[in-house]
Amino acid sequence: MFSQPEKNIEQFHVDPGMIVADLGSGSGFYSLALAKNVGPSGKVYAIDVQKDLLSRLEQGAKQEGYLNIELIWGDLDEVGGSTLKDSVADRVVVANILFQLEEKDNFLSEVKRILKPNGTILVVDWSDSFSGLGPAEEQVVKQDVARVLFEDAGLKFVREINAGDHHYGMVFKR
Repeated sequence: MFSQPEKNIEQFHVDPGMIVADLGSGSGFYSLALAKNVGPSGKVYAIDVQKDLLSRLEQGAKQEGYLNIELIWGDLDEVGGSTLKDSVADRVVVANILFQLEEKDNFLSEVKRILKPNGTILVVDWSDSFSGLGPAEEQVVKQDVARVLFEDAGLKFVREINAGDHHYGMVFKR
């Protein structure tokens, strides 16, 4: 199975009323699943550098009736690039973007900055290059490399999740 946001979010334990940041939200598969879980009392910040993808997400959110998604244009290669306040998010989702990041250290600093103390991060990314989908083989950030990146940034590995046949999933804690 390919990565299924709903199933991955289920394994991540996102509860009603939580504030979640979907970093590199793209067209919003995770944002929409998160919006359902946090409910009307929660909030999802969907952050991406590609405005056309944010527009697509905006349409999807309207179709689904989600009023709890805030779209933010931001450059996640910069510290402060999410434009969110310090320690605002209970959860952060990082899905399928590691290969696109040019400044991974800045990105990880941003993740830590916006995450509340004891907040958790879900990392889902490509474990391989599959039939032209996802990154080219040489761009794939392997699971062991990703784990070291997050741990070296001072985040504590908690556990793995089953993220699908061509993805890995890991949970970290601030």
